[in-house]
Amino acid sequence: MATVEIMSRPIQRIALSTGGGDAPGLNAVIRAATLAAINRGWDVVGIRDGFNGLFLPGQYPDGNGLVTLTREDVRGIVHLGGTILGTTNRGNPIAYPVLQPDGSWAEVDRTPELLALFEQHRIDALITIGGDGSLTIGNHLHQAGLRVIGVPKTIDNDLMRTEATFGFDTAVGFASECIDRLFSTATSHGRVIVVEVMGRYAGWIALNAGVACGAHAILIPEIPFELAPVADTIREREQRGSKFSIVVVAEGAMPVGGTVSVVAKAVGQAERLGGIGEKVAAELESLTGKEARTVVLGHLLRGGSPTSFDRLLGLRFGAAAVRALDEGQDGIMVALNATTVDYVPLAEATQRQKTVPLDCDTMLTARDMGISFGDGLSA
Repeated sequence: MATVEIMSRPIQRIALSTGGGDAPGLNAVIRAATLAAINRGWDVVGIRDGFNGLFLPGQYPDGNGLVTLTREDVRGIVHLGGTILGTTNRGNPIAYPVLQPDGSWAEVDRTPELLALFEQHRIDALITIGGDGSLTIGNHLHQAGLRVIGVPKTIDNDLMRTEATFGFDTAVGFASECIDRLFSTATSHGRVIVVEVMGRYAGWIALNAGVACGAHAILIPEIPFELAPVADTIREREQRGSKFSIVVVAEGAMPVGGTVSVVAKAVGQAERLGGIGEKVAAELESLTGKEARTVVLGHLLRGGSPTSFDRLLGLRFGAAAVRALDEGQDGIMVALNATTVDYVPLAEATQRQKTVPLDCDTMLTARDMGISFGDGLSA
């Protein structure tokens, strides 16, 4: 089989792929991995838009879905947001959307075709940079016989077996800046402002930004909420002379007995969440009689220049991924643990999302400060 040959031959050419949602720090990974590989005498190519660069090369003006990466190509990109390779969340090779003759869509497994394309382009190993979905695909390709190293990327910080993912620090920092600004306008108008942030399965952004900024209620996916306790908090603040309140809600938060708020669902793509902020604001306005407004930060949290922490973490991860390949590692994810970048099996890193522990120090701090989580509990 072609994959046996790929696995056995010495590394001469590697590929980098960025898939799923973008995150500040991706370009730092690309730069470090490229330089580390070149310094080992390896060639480096980037796959455009996840794996679509291999599947659909004809969609690019030059007819090539692979980008040769040189020192010059990665110069001056560390401070840039996004990814110079492009990304997509619709190119899952395990369940690839294909238009059928009757006009319907079906999801097919294109793994054998993808492995053949790696062989055709003489790619000896893949560094896949992504979140849970991309790394699950990476683990699948590893099990199918491709040499794969995963690099954890998600602003949600919801990957297991790593203390931090790059992009999270930038997202929390920007969310905090926005919440700080909303405090002044909420205070001036005596309003309730509901701030919706990203966080499909885990409430790390909402929790960290909300606690850091002194929000009065935080609603996260880990705790199904009721709004009566939040309304009580708002009324109690009113009685104390504080006529405004800030509520931070993660997009994946859901009421007790309810479900997540879905905007849309497309073939080959996860459900697109959104709208929970509007629903919370409307109900709080009804319960308290106070004017409530909603601000959805959404993709603003993904954009912009990465913080120095995320730049450095991205660089460390990129270099470590190449170092892992050079050491003969395979089927692992580089991870930040106890201040050191180490290796953990991809299979373990993708078993489930890393959700907020309800007894973690930040949660305990929030409860000690009287922040409501919509569950009626206090410190």
